[in-house]
Amino acid sequence: MRARDYLPVWAHDWIDVIVPGAQIVGILLAAWLLQYLVRRLLLRMAAHYQLPITMVQPIRNLVRWIVMGSAVLLAMERLGVSATVLWTGFTGFVAVAAVAFFAAWSVLSNLFCALLIFTVRPFRLDDTIELLDSGDKPGVKGRVVDINLVYTTLQDAHPESQGALLQIPNSLFFQKTLRRWRAPEPAFPSLSALMTSAPAQADAVPTPPGEPPKAS
Repeated sequence: MRARDYLPVWAHDWIDVIVPGAQIVGILLAAWLLQYLVRRLLLRMAAHYQLPITMVQPIRNLVRWIVMGSAVLLAMERLGVSATVLWTGFTGFVAVAAVAFFAAWSVLSNLFCALLIFTVRPFRLDDTIELLDSGDKPGVKGRVVDINLVYTTLQDAHPESQGALLQIPNSLFFQKTLRRWRAPEPAFPSLSALMTSAPAQADAVPTPPGEPPKAS
């Protein structure tokens, strides 16, 4: 059965427009659905690994451009553009992207190492860390005050420059030995202390203003 058999007679003259148009609409809908699913997956991963929005947003933008670019290429093919022309344009784009990738390798390595820092957790905010140059030779040491996509900021702990801020590329933390002192965990009251203090607060009788507290 051909598509012409499912269309009314008046639409037979428009079948060369209706079929490609329906295919293009289907391609765009599939691209939108794929982009939506990938975005939901990235948001779930960001919530699970506690990734900052500044790291998730570039990945979302990259996925969106890849999906929409592929959808545009497929739509152009449905419109009759030669596959050879599309393939030539695609390979040229990949070649330019590869050159740009190697030119910006240092920046991209820092981005990838930032992702590893947030997932593997070699250190966290408020930890004190030290990068050892070779063996036990002391190196850069300070308290972690900020972590972004390119570098990590430390508050210098050396006496001669205490309080100064050091910005270290994220890739260096995976190239040298790292010494870490964990930040103290925030103190929370225990469950037993909360349970024993709650009845005492409930049994306490409020003292009227101006009167001395009654002895129990």
